[in-house]
Amino acid sequence: MDAETLRTAALASKAWPYEEARKLLKRWPDGKPAGQPVIFETGYGPSGLPHIGTFNEVARTSFVRHAYEELTGAPTRLIAFSDDMDGLRKVPDNVPNQEMLATHLGKPLTQIPDPFETHESFAHHNNAMLRSFLDRFGFDYEFASSTEYYIGGRFDEAIRNVLANWDAIMGVMLPTLREDRRRTYSPLLPVSPSTGRVLQVPVEVIDAQAGLIAFDDEDGVRIHQSAFGGLGKLQWKVDWAARWVALGVDYEMAGKDLIDSVIQSGKIARILGGRPPEGFNYEMFLDEKGEKISKSKGNGLTLDEWLRYGSEPSLAFYIYREPKRAKSLHIGVIPRAVDEYWQFRGNYPGQPIEQKLGNPVHHIHAGKVPTAALPLTYGLLLNLVSLPGVADKDTAWRFVQRYAPGTSAETDPELDELIGLAVNYARDFVVPTLHRRVPSEVEAEALRDLDSELQKLPPGADGEAIQNAVFEVGKRHPFDSLRAWFQALYETLLGSSQGPRMGSFIALYGIDNSRKLIAEALATN
Repeated sequence: MDAETLRTAALASKAWPYEEARKLLKRWPDGKPAGQPVIFETGYGPSGLPHIGTFNEVARTSFVRHAYEELTGAPTRLIAFSDDMDGLRKVPDNVPNQEMLATHLGKPLTQIPDPFETHESFAHHNNAMLRSFLDRFGFDYEFASSTEYYIGGRFDEAIRNVLANWDAIMGVMLPTLREDRRRTYSPLLPVSPSTGRVLQVPVEVIDAQAGLIAFDDEDGVRIHQSAFGGLGKLQWKVDWAARWVALGVDYEMAGKDLIDSVIQSGKIARILGGRPPEGFNYEMFLDEKGEKISKSKGNGLTLDEWLRYGSEPSLAFYIYREPKRAKSLHIGVIPRAVDEYWQFRGNYPGQPIEQKLGNPVHHIHAGKVPTAALPLTYGLLLNLVSLPGVADKDTAWRFVQRYAPGTSAETDPELDELIGLAVNYARDFVVPTLHRRVPSEVEAEALRDLDSELQKLPPGADGEAIQNAVFEVGKRHPFDSLRAWFQALYETLLGSSQGPRMGSFIALYGIDNSRKLIAEALATN
């Protein structure tokens, strides 16, 4: 599609990335002055290990960034900002050497030893994990470290601006705080010269222009020191606002739990002479218990866990959909996400442009959607590799190649990946739960009938012919419904309460092998 056709359709599209991008069109109707790039930002607090919720912000922001580029062709930048000068407030539950970490509470994250003993500091370890995953996905971003910005002096002017507008900022923040917190609140947190901790203490501005402040250290000694060069760090809501102004951020999204913070930081940004960025508040991910995912609890999926069982595009697909609805994020959602991704991808080529722009795969592939298709679903593969004797990739491939001649690991790398992922998922989560029950008399009679019908079919019968035979057998026997018949097949042959389209499964597994499953079930009757 040509650029003008795409732009016209995108201007009318209801897909949420285009709706967000149109906010930036209103912000800069004639483009940003002097051809400057529009700045997108995502923030990361490296006090805990990165999880999919962390990755979520970069992915979703990238969707909006690409949508804006499609609408305008204008230059953009994406800054992934790590607040690694923040003081460690509590020890995360899911890291080693917790006693060691506890001795460093309050210190900047970049000044705390790495509990994993692989990097210069705890923050450096977590930053590296985040960057590694973002690089794996091919995101176009610029990583920024809060510590480097503060110590290198890049935020000195922002700090000077805060000190000069101290009273107005206090006027925004104090009404939002509890009484006890008001007594110690300060827009700037000094770093103790004696302990190196980031202090939550009242601060007196001595000379805003020179950046000179005064405060009582942990031992009660009155300290006069500069707020510049990493000797002070802005309180996080003030830090957020000052960062927006200092970096010229135009767009940043945040979780629903930060709505009030966005409002307060927006007010502070205006006090500092800036303009708050555009953005929206997304709903939070929940674990299998319906609880909010937390870095410190470690109750969410790790990035590596998803990629052990699901493909990279399936993760981006799951993240794309319904950002303003709370969604569960646990191992059990992966198979469906994989199959739905492939379903939407398969629909994409034949859709008119309006539907293409509303299709999640357009956004997760930045408009360059791969054309390869799959001959079978992830769900069907799971049923196959959950059976005894098919629990490895090579064996599964032999079944797949009979079902879909001409395929191979070399010519179909995505299918090869999917088979490996299904083997992992089946081994870890499906096989341990399977239990093939004994068929009832009615079910046993129907199974004998099905065996007879399968024997009549030619060896190369396709899934549709087999499905018709399965249906006809079910109709001939006194089941309450065809659903009850299929339930019986799943439970007696596969050991599961749910399963695949039986015609497709038998075609994949083979008629002879499927008859052996029936014989095994009848032998228990």
